[in-house]
Amino acid sequence: MYTVKVNGEENEAVDLYARSVGVNGDRGMILDLAKTNPVGWEDVEQPKLSKMSDAMVYEIHIRDFSIDKSSGIGAKGKYLGMIEEGSKNSEGYSTGIDHLKDLGVTHIQILPSADYASVDETRLNTAQFNWRYDPKNYNVPEGSYSSNPYDGRVRVKEFKEMVQGLHKNGIGVIMDVVYNHTAYTENSNFNKIVPNYYYRKNEGNFSNASACGNETASERAMMRKYIVDSVVYWAKEYKVDGFRFDLMGIHDIETMNLVREALDKLNPNIIIYGEPWAASHSPLSEDLRSVKRNTMKLNRIGVFNDDIRDGIKGSVFNSKDKGFATGKTGEEERIKFGIVGATEHSQVNYNEPWANSPIQSINYASAHDNLTLWDKINSSTNVSLEDKIRMNKLSAAIVFTSQGVPFFQGGEEILRSKPMENGGFNSNSYNANDGVNSIKWNEKTTNKDVYEYYKGLIEFRKANSGLRMSTTADVQKNLEFLNGLPKDVIGYIITQKNSSGAKEEIMVIHNGSNKDFLLELPENRWNIYVNDEKAGDKKLGEVEKRVDVPRISTLILKSK
Repeated sequence: MYTVKVNGEENEAVDLYARSVGVNGDRGMILDLAKTNPVGWEDVEQPKLSKMSDAMVYEIHIRDFSIDKSSGIGAKGKYLGMIEEGSKNSEGYSTGIDHLKDLGVTHIQILPSADYASVDETRLNTAQFNWRYDPKNYNVPEGSYSSNPYDGRVRVKEFKEMVQGLHKNGIGVIMDVVYNHTAYTENSNFNKIVPNYYYRKNEGNFSNASACGNETASERAMMRKYIVDSVVYWAKEYKVDGFRFDLMGIHDIETMNLVREALDKLNPNIIIYGEPWAASHSPLSEDLRSVKRNTMKLNRIGVFNDDIRDGIKGSVFNSKDKGFATGKTGEEERIKFGIVGATEHSQVNYNEPWANSPIQSINYASAHDNLTLWDKINSSTNVSLEDKIRMNKLSAAIVFTSQGVPFFQGGEEILRSKPMENGGFNSNSYNANDGVNSIKWNEKTTNKDVYEYYKGLIEFRKANSGLRMSTTADVQKNLEFLNGLPKDVIGYIITQKNSSGAKEEIMVIHNGSNKDFLLELPENRWNIYVNDEKAGDKKLGEVEKRVDVPRISTLILKSK
């Protein structure tokens, strides 16, 4: 602890750079970090990407992942539960890390796991839940996920063991980081040490662009230095593979580019992306902040693409609103804009492009915020179960065949739902109980077909470099949209080189309409790899001259 005298008053505060803490983060702890390294820590290599568009990101909350009894995991709700191998649901299907490995994702993004304020670590036998967007000690792993929150060495070692176990299985770790605000304001460690410096103010009051009580002043030298130092520490000490910045639109552009520059010196493979918006007004000019319209000013930093998100399923702010995949007409240009990763393309007539290159577009249909994809489909449509599943598959196919970085909410692949006891679905489950938030692993049995479809889409994307282009020039040169298609249908051809270096073509058709249609094919003979039932890198059939495209589905062909 430090005792700091400011203007004649003494404040006691935890060191802002503390590497570990005692229970509930109220006291800093000095420790020998080398002694917290697991056996073999230096031997396991971090997953490598040749380019950011090779990543496929699975978002998960540590507690959600294993806490349900159906997980079959022993270390429920803990760091070590993330890497427990051999777990199965009651029907014998793999869960946990075995599920992730089989699914084929390259990275997981874990909701905030640095020390936070909202859960009492002295009462872990009492069920407590929070998404953890209330940071307390930024450079310390959260204690409630460890086996012993009273000993600050344990949380550090077990976090490292989690990273190590994921790396052994070829999976990178992206941290969801919340530098835009703190859990407390006047009584935060920052404000006790240098009052009124680390936060923005508006007419004498703490401004609140986070909608959580305050916003940090990233443009000030020591707050900027703190953010850069902190991410470098996590990347270096814990071998973290990426960072997702919560409400990145609050942070100034210069700070974010300095984060990129500092991490590049350590490991250029580290992924950085964030939410390009704020939750409320900020006194710092929008021209200086990392909002979506300023994405081109950010250096190799991605942002969440809400254009494709809402285009696929409708506005997240209206549960009844539909999108291309759920029966809304006229969304073709919006989806095409997402397909080219929000870059400039002569055949797209939607918004001004906001991305320098497709790697800046994080494409998704659902995340922890708002309704799950399955709940959104159920809230906005009144169709058969078969058609709802078609809508889910079509949504996923759009995400995994678009240029950029595909991202999806953990459990989406088994139709994850967050039902409320009084009916309806929970769209903001930040503090809801495990019954709402946990992944129900028995749903994997019920929805095995959907799981296999997601797995197949991931497999197909990995096998085809044309779906993972990294420059705008490549997209402009190699991706051509088809003309003359029926309403609510999008088609395009990508030219790529196969494993032997020869040119081949991928044809993608998204049929958002409720009608089958017959597509006249170019002169090539074509192999089918994805249809309304199956997906993968194995040939499902051969066609030439024409092919039937089923309603509410995606069809993917490759030239022979």
